[in-house]
Amino acid sequence: MSNPTSITHHNIEIQSQDVVKLILQFLKENSLGNSLTALQEETGIYLNTVDSKETFLNDVKNGNWDSVLTVVSTLRLSTTLLMDLYEQIIVELLHLKEYELCKYLIRKTEPLNHMKLNQQERYLKLENHLQREYIDLGDFYKYGITTEKRRKQLVEQLSNEITTVPSSRLLSLLSQSLHWQKHQGVIPNDCMEFDLFKGEIPFKKIESEEEQIPTILDKTIKFNNKNKPETIKFSPDSKYLLTGSMDGFIEVWDYNTGKLSKSLAYQSNDDFMMHDDAILCIAFSKDGEFLATGSLDNKIKVWQIKSGKCLRKFEPAHTNGVTCLQFSKNSTQILSGSFDSSLKIHGLKSGKALKIFRGHQSFVNDCCYNQDEDRIISCSSDGKIKIWDAKTSDCLQTITPTSVVTVKDISIRSITILLKNPEFLLVCNSSPQISIVSMKSQIISKTFTSENSKTFLCCTLSPLQNYLYAVDEDNILYSFDFNSGALLNKFKIHDQEVISISHHPTRNLLATTGSDCLLKIWKSNPNDNNEK
Repeated sequence: MSNPTSITHHNIEIQSQDVVKLILQFLKENSLGNSLTALQEETGIYLNTVDSKETFLNDVKNGNWDSVLTVVSTLRLSTTLLMDLYEQIIVELLHLKEYELCKYLIRKTEPLNHMKLNQQERYLKLENHLQREYIDLGDFYKYGITTEKRRKQLVEQLSNEITTVPSSRLLSLLSQSLHWQKHQGVIPNDCMEFDLFKGEIPFKKIESEEEQIPTILDKTIKFNNKNKPETIKFSPDSKYLLTGSMDGFIEVWDYNTGKLSKSLAYQSNDDFMMHDDAILCIAFSKDGEFLATGSLDNKIKVWQIKSGKCLRKFEPAHTNGVTCLQFSKNSTQILSGSFDSSLKIHGLKSGKALKIFRGHQSFVNDCCYNQDEDRIISCSSDGKIKIWDAKTSDCLQTITPTSVVTVKDISIRSITILLKNPEFLLVCNSSPQISIVSMKSQIISKTFTSENSKTFLCCTLSPLQNYLYAVDEDNILYSFDFNSGALLNKFKIHDQEVISISHHPTRNLLATTGSDCLLKIWKSNPNDNNEK
């Protein structure tokens, strides 16, 4: 790679060293340190980028040398600048009487070894001061120069040699390429997965049951008032059923046995994922590897399910309880909504809020990205659905999805984008009707109605969206044919208010939990035939 080649495509030259830099950034961001070092040494190409140039230079300006040295170890700076920087660090540490650390920096680091071979007097001055265990800053600073001024000089030197670039450039470019190929018709518009290496849509055998409505109680899990679930969800990889409870515990269940999963070592050792307050919402990454949880005490935590390790905390994520969450497709960001009436996008790498969306007048109850992730859709207890620009945070549209005029706003509990018609939303609000609403025209195209004007509490769709399952305030489960709107079945599922409902991603299983401290798993009757 000493003589970088270039690739010419449509009159745009792509330098091979730029490709290497994209790979280096990917390795760095994914903590693949050994691979990063090996590739840099083999190619002679170095990133010389920092996550935040402002933060790094402020660390130099404020003398936060631990942080500075950590970052510098990943950079390829000029030898002269490295010697200047290390000399300043050693001088300040000698002044603080950190002699052992100074001894290591003087005798064990590459910049000082270079100084020893090429600038002996300068090196010996540092050695002598180390031996004397005393330093006169005047021996190292020119007349009129102070520690603060010397740091400022280093900041100016470093500023010329380092840069910062947007994160995840490789993934962003690949994503843009796939979008363009969809636009050109090379990849079908409805394609959700693509094998980048082979350049083809992967073949997957989908082992899904033929959809039927669940009518039989299969398992019952008992809790008490202190640890009852507030939210439940099946994992998208079909492995687990998770509960988030009043006492802050997140438990992973084997839904086949109705018992805690034995396949996770940390649970077997009574070491659980948990918050300090009630869990209000759960979200999975697309592959089911990661879990995000939001709690009543304003916090979000991100976990690796197989290890139970907390990978990232947002404390606080909001100024009030976190009510809803969704991962971005590439699992680098998390969208959240809150009782504080705002939404935020959080960066998993930075650990910071990247965007904030304000405009709702009451609790945000549900939120999601659209298919292209350039829009965010939210619903609130203020009776409004809002569509936001994901980049600018601007509210582009406000929808009031009700077919009747009301004195009081009707709280919207949840929204679901339809798979076959992504411009339409399934809207569940605190009324006897669940509606399908067009985001473009705001027209209600279809409704599903409860009997005796009972308000719906929650709903979910079957994986292929052939069936709609909705629970009303009498805890009656309604099973509707989603296409025709016909009511197929209804029966009581809990004795007290139903809190949460979740459908299995590939099987005809429905999980429900209620204020009666019971989690119930319902299955279909193989003798029934609800084939569409």
